[in-house]
Amino acid sequence: MSTLLHLDASPRPRSISKAVSAAFACSWRLEHPGAGYVYRDLAADPVPFIDAGWTDICDAVLAAGGTDLERLATLVRTPAQAAAWRIVEPLLTELLAADIVLIGTPMYNYSIPAALKAWLDQVTFPRMALAPRRFVVAAARGGAYSPGTPKAAFDYQERYLRDFFAGHFAVTDTVFINAELANSRQDPALARLRGEHDASYALALDTARELGRGY
Repeated sequence: MSTLLHLDASPRPRSISKAVSAAFACSWRLEHPGAGYVYRDLAADPVPFIDAGWTDICDAVLAAGGTDLERLATLVRTPAQAAAWRIVEPLLTELLAADIVLIGTPMYNYSIPAALKAWLDQVTFPRMALAPRRFVVAAARGGAYSPGTPKAAFDYQERYLRDFFAGHFAVTDTVFINAELANSRQDPALARLRGEHDASYALALDTARELGRGY
């Protein structure tokens, strides 16, 4: 039976990225009644940053020649490593149990929030392979960063995550659903673009629902 791991990284109660990720999750769960579903709000319940104990585990993985996910716990030796492993283990267990990983995230300063980066750091070790798991990212951006826009070159949100999943997890088919121009809701200088934002947001919600039904 399939399992969906659903992560949100926005601290906003009325978050656009949360709404888009929820649209996917709701459709998916309707299509898969009784399937596994795990939800984490990384902003409300933040994952700690990695520490020296985690780096020791990472060094042990490198010395062993790569990440054998079945034997990772056997590399834990010291009290500091054990403390780090207590943080990693539940997060990694959720990730490995999932067939689909759904991430809702805003763009912060052209990239991703620290809360999401902290989760990625905790669950990532050298030479991992998570395919054929599938990743879906529901993203909100204050401006317009799609190909052909003036700020397309500043998009380190989608580019970073796409490269991260390919380089660290060997997952090369990540799907992105982007709602753009969210700052037109607050910024008078962007108010003229509110209609474009509304259209982008509506399309993102429709796309998320359709993808959720098809996954």
